Amino acid sequence: MPDILRKFAAVNSDFWTECLRLCFSGLLSSAVNRCSLSLLQNLTEEHLNTPSPPPTMADSMDIDDSLYSRQRYVLGDSAMQQMAQSAVFLSGMGALGILHVVWDLGTNFFIREEDVHSQKKRVEAVHSRVAELNPYVQVNVSTDVLDESTDLSFLKRYQCVVLTETKLSLQKRINHFCHSQQPPIKFIGCDVFGICSRVFCDFGEAFEVSDPTGEEPKELFIQNVSQGNPGVVTCMDSRTHGLQTGQSVCFKEINGMIELNGTTHQVTVLSPYSFAIGDTSSFRPFAHGGIFRLVKTPKTFNFNQSHSVLIIVCLSNQVPLQLHTIMLALDAFLEQHARLPNIGCVSRCARGCLSPLAAAVGGITSQEVLKALTGKFSPLQQWFYLDVVEVVQPLQYLPAEEFAPRGDRYDALRACIGESMCLKLHKFRVFMVGCGAIGCEMLKNLALLGVGLSRYSGEICVTDPDLIEKSNLNRQFLFRPRHIQKPKSTTAAAATLEINPEMQIDAHLNKVCPATEDIYSDAFFSHLNLVVTALDNVEARRYVDSRSVSNQKALLDSGTMGTKGHTEIIVPFLTESYNSHRDPPEEEIPFCTLKSFPAVIEHTIQWARDKFESAFSHKPSTYNMFWQSHSSAQDVLQRMMAGESMEGAFQVIKLLSRRPTHLDHCLALARLKFDKYFKRKALQLLHSFPLDTRLKDGSLFWQSPKRPPSPIEFDLNDPLSEEEREAISQLQEAINSNFVTPERLRMTPLFFEKDDDTNGHMDLVASASALRAQMYAIEAADRLQTKRIAGKIIPAIATSTAAVAGLVSLELIKVAGGYGFELFKNCFFNLAIPVMVLTETAQVKRTQIRDDISFSIWDRWTIFGHEDFTLSDFISAVREEYGIEPTMVVHGVKMLYVPVMPGHNKRLKLTMRKLIKPSAGRKYVDLTVSFAPEADGDEDLPGPPVRYYFSRESKSGEKA
Repeated sequence: MPDILRKFAAVNSDFWTECLRLCFSGLLSSAVNRCSLSLLQNLTEEHLNTPSPPPTMADSMDIDDSLYSRQRYVLGDSAMQQMAQSAVFLSGMGALGILHVVWDLGTNFFIREEDVHSQKKRVEAVHSRVAELNPYVQVNVSTDVLDESTDLSFLKRYQCVVLTETKLSLQKRINHFCHSQQPPIKFIGCDVFGICSRVFCDFGEAFEVSDPTGEEPKELFIQNVSQGNPGVVTCMDSRTHGLQTGQSVCFKEINGMIELNGTTHQVTVLSPYSFAIGDTSSFRPFAHGGIFRLVKTPKTFNFNQSHSVLIIVCLSNQVPLQLHTIMLALDAFLEQHARLPNIGCVSRCARGCLSPLAAAVGGITSQEVLKALTGKFSPLQQWFYLDVVEVVQPLQYLPAEEFAPRGDRYDALRACIGESMCLKLHKFRVFMVGCGAIGCEMLKNLALLGVGLSRYSGEICVTDPDLIEKSNLNRQFLFRPRHIQKPKSTTAAAATLEINPEMQIDAHLNKVCPATEDIYSDAFFSHLNLVVTALDNVEARRYVDSRSVSNQKALLDSGTMGTKGHTEIIVPFLTESYNSHRDPPEEEIPFCTLKSFPAVIEHTIQWARDKFESAFSHKPSTYNMFWQSHSSAQDVLQRMMAGESMEGAFQVIKLLSRRPTHLDHCLALARLKFDKYFKRKALQLLHSFPLDTRLKDGSLFWQSPKRPPSPIEFDLNDPLSEEEREAISQLQEAINSNFVTPERLRMTPLFFEKDDDTNGHMDLVASASALRAQMYAIEAADRLQTKRIAGKIIPAIATSTAAVAGLVSLELIKVAGGYGFELFKNCFFNLAIPVMVLTETAQVKRTQIRDDISFSIWDRWTIFGHEDFTLSDFISAVREEYGIEPTMVVHGVKMLYVPVMPGHNKRLKLTMRKLIKPSAGRKYVDLTVSFAPEADGDEDLPGPPVRYYFSRESKSGEKA
């Protein structure tokens, strides 16, 4: 047995199944305990009678980057290693007894129908399925009893204790024991009562946090530092520093006022662009240059024992004290009667379970477990409440029979939302785009909610073109190692059907984009109730949003970045859409900066990535296109000798003449490239701009942020040179693998793949970036940081994914119920701080055309034509139907009618079919119209899209 006992005593309830898998997806050593009436006293491997576990990551302290790369960017290696050596006790008391009931199938996604039929204990069913989530985590179980008479000394072997569904008196007793230990055992208590939930944290009287925010400190260039008391630092180019008074910064690379270099100073913020740092009057005058960086300082948090003080973070429209009181009343009732009440809104729902709420709170609480183990991020202080009363508000006047159990897997859900709402979910038809981390979580939630059941003609259509990679397994919990390189959508669909075999799931492997509009046509959208996006890029979201708005379908969008998450609810005729707001565009690195004047490591990494794309993707593609257009080299030679100009010929011929045929040629080419990029380019730049070059105003050319390059001499003993040579050789050899003469006129382009450590791609980018950084005296990045920047990796962790998917799934219930605008909630959270903000959705805006005519993004006008319907008829029909005459008609990018354009008035007599020239089978087109302004000199007013049907009969069997 290892020196540190890696045991994790865990729960089997619906809510803590979430916490189990999320903690295990992270990196915890663990053991599982039966949550109903259990005690962990003599928890040993002999008692469990299990074979010795395989070597764990905690033994070797090596981190499997292929599995944890996205999580490493969130937590960092130090926190990951602390987690690997941790022992956590996770327990709870369910009121359902030891054996399964059908109810469990709708609340616990690790329990299957065969488990219920065979009357397995919950812990036996959950154990093996939790354990397979992570080969590095040891999961053990116990079936002893945990109650008021238990000797709690066994808890001393754990660093964190988590209780759920446990009587309040027992929670208090265990919390007191944990708080009194030296060092304190971190204690977390949490419960979900139907539509209400709470979390309580007690990490001791002096819990030190090394990194309260988790934000990566920015480095900013300095414009000036004044001599004075205090000295004032001004940021270059009016960049905002983002500092707060009391924080500290360190300085480097300052010319002139060199006394500041390497020192740390506390700041007083003066403006978004400047701050004071204390007395600089005795320092030398500031000349130029310099960089400052925020210094992270540890923070100590003080905790009180459970219920000894009322510090509440409450995130709903309920008064915090009122919600706290309600849940204490439920605790008291449960202690007195050993059951929950069955009357009233909140108390009636307390018997049930909203699985998305359990998912959201499970994600939030699991993040607190990680904080307790690592000291990374700010913990909750100390109470957290989250309720979804708005989900049941419209249902409170339904008869009691609506909520009565019916002996099926949906009884827990039915107790909260009633039978009628359950039927609406069963009949729902959902289109989910993307099946990664959020997609897997959403499918699990949909399965527990009973969305899209086949017997009610419901369906979930999910599409994702990607294959499963090992790095996905860390947070996309429907996938296992045996699924690597299999399609995400079909694999996730099969795993979801194991959770709920009653569902109807149609899995596709397509992108949703203009090229697939023949598949995801308007006719396809017409059969949907809802669109869900689980995407990782903005442009794809914008396209899916435009299709949803065009077809007047609700859309649920969500996303995460590290510990941050957001949800956005888009409902026809009620809210704005995703495209109604635009984030500022990403700031691109200027070409001249990349080419000649890199200032920070991001510049050298992007330069290296661009070189990869040029050498191994763009040039081979250009080479192939050229030779596909020309039959032979002899033909090209003859045409060039005849004086014919051939586009791209010079570059292609250079590639052909220099194309290596064996390894020696690759090595020679690598050597030449080294000199070109890291020696001759620097010498050329210094020749053009010597170090003493001055601008017209007398200032030095080479001053911050410009850095003069230093040529690098090739040295076989330099590890960077060796890496560069080997990486280029490997890639060149991969491209030029065929030597048959006809094949010499074809190359195989390579596409950058960051997660395959055997292909040499990251080796090339990392070594080239490091060499260029050395040439410009820039602090180099390690391989992990280089991979994140070059691969544009979005940090991710399973806790945020579970929370965001749970929150957005709660909104799905409201969409199915046709709720009003005021009941929908958007959300933004940052689990690191922690903060969660629930807001009303943005109400849709209306554009006024005339006093009595307006439209929103959701409106669409309709005109029916016929075979001889002319453009003039169309304009008249719009005027008669909607009370205003169009002054311009456009189809896509084609202007059908603009009165000021020459010849356009003649078009009024042409038929719409002749003007538009629809493809065969096309039933309608969407046209853009505008209208004359009310006042002369103003611009034309835009109108809603007008759907023109070529015949009234074509309304049936629409085809976009």
